[in-house]
Amino acid sequence: MAATTIPFLDDAAKIELVEAPFPPYRDSQLSTLIVASYNIRYAVGRFLISSGLLRKIGLNPPLGRSAAVARNIAIATAAFSEGRLLPRADIVALQEADKETARAGGLHVARELATKLKMSWVHMPAGIPRGVAPRKRQWWLDFEEQIGLNDAGDTGIALLSRLPLEDVTRIDLPWHDCLWRPRLAQAATISIGPDKLRIFNAHIDPHPKADGQLRQLEAIMDQADQSGLPTIVMGDFNTLSDKKCVETRRFLEARGYMTSMPTGTATWRGAGLRYHADWIFVRGVQIKKWGVARPLNVSDHWPIWAEVSIAD
Repeated sequence: MAATTIPFLDDAAKIELVEAPFPPYRDSQLSTLIVASYNIRYAVGRFLISSGLLRKIGLNPPLGRSAAVARNIAIATAAFSEGRLLPRADIVALQEADKETARAGGLHVARELATKLKMSWVHMPAGIPRGVAPRKRQWWLDFEEQIGLNDAGDTGIALLSRLPLEDVTRIDLPWHDCLWRPRLAQAATISIGPDKLRIFNAHIDPHPKADGQLRQLEAIMDQADQSGLPTIVMGDFNTLSDKKCVETRRFLEARGYMTSMPTGTATWRGAGLRYHADWIFVRGVQIKKWGVARPLNVSDHWPIWAEVSIAD
């Protein structure tokens, strides 16, 4: 597959768009679409907190990082294609999709997964500032393995699709609480017969209070309002408290969006804790079914999915 790279801001922040080398899936009679969102955590496994504690004493599992990440990508491929944990996905939104970082074993996670799934994909690197060391954070955010200050790789978000992606847009979100970790969202349009659907993938910063997270969501909503199309907004919203869950849901519902997910649905786990971090909201279409794909140990998150009715 030949990549089309669209320069954005600087060499560290680009849009990488790759069309699958086979006829795209087209069906004028298609009335439903399976969408999924997954913070894949660079496919390094589920043990965020325990692995963070081990790094503090000089150990950094898993050993054989490249092979371990490749195995996890193969497991994710099966999950999204075999219909056991969730229906075969037409659209997959990824967060923490690392591109050739040491912590991902040098692999381009979105490219590897999309190639195995035979899907088109677009990846947007976060544009990690080089040489900006992380500050001390809340204890529960201090377990993540950081990208090295001199690591040439990057993290980012990606959309994988069985349908052609059009009008691809990068959205850099306002971020003030975590200057070493930019936050972004992306959007793309797909066509289903005569209808068009706008899809947004977001990775919201966990550091600010609820109002800071809502400012990031507002930047996405402003972009969504410009298209006037039926819209799906999904991703890792990092709503790691009851208050953040309630205020995020209230904010999106006030903008005309709905979700079938009950507030408090566990989508992230670690050290016995459970949080509702990941969401799928829609406007102008209907969610017929939804679910959380458990068990899956590729990440500390579980994939979430929804069957969206286009005809309604």
